[in-house]
Parts: sequence; structure tokens; C-alpha cells
Amino acid sequence: MPTQVRPYYVAELRKSEEARTLGDLQLEWHHLERAHILGQRWPLEHNAVHWRMLKFGFRTKNMREIIGQLPRLVFGGVKSFVGTVPIGNTGGANVPALKPLALPDDLAAILNDTFAV
Repeated sequence: MPTQVRPYYVAELRKSEEARTLGDLQLEWHHLERAHILGQRWPLEHNAVHWRMLKFGFRTKNMREIIGQLPRLVFGGVKSFVGTVPIGNTGGANVPALKPLALPDDLAAILNDTFAV
């Protein structure tokens, strides 16, 4: 992951942890999705977010999320490695795994500073 993106990725993960500590599941998930968008191009960071999403599924007893995260953990890093990720995809089981989505403006600006999106 480029040094220009890493601080934002880490901040989103930190915010998700803070929200989890406060018991705010919706905010925790929001920040996991944002971390996914930022990290999906790099295998380690991509899989790290899917791992956290899987743990979220277990904590919330959400079978759809648990089942949806398993193939994402297996194939997400591979897709990052070969450069075929759906840009903007938020990573949850509520979104088709291969569907590109519009980038939030602030994340687009971060990624545009690194390379064309």
C-alpha cells in the first residue's frame, strides 16, 4: 500500500475499533466499508478488512455476512494481486462481490492523489 494511502486506511480501521468499543455497530461497519474501499487494491490490506468483516459477522450473528465473507477472504487478495478489483465496492455481503460502486468524494480524492481511479 502506498504511503499516501496508508494513514487514511489505518484511520478508518481505528475509527471502526472505536465505534466497536462504543457499541455503535452501524458506525463500525461504515468505517470497515471505507477501509475496504481504500485497501482493496492491495492483497494484505484487502484481506485484513475482510477478516474484520467476518469477525463482525460472527459478533453480530449475521449468517449472511459470515457466508459472504468466506469467499471474499479466499479470492479478495488474489483479485487485488492481479489488479481486478471492482473499484468502490464496499466489501460487505450486502453488495455483489464484483460490482463496482461510486467512490465517496473524500476517498476518491485520496486515491486520485496516488493514481487515476
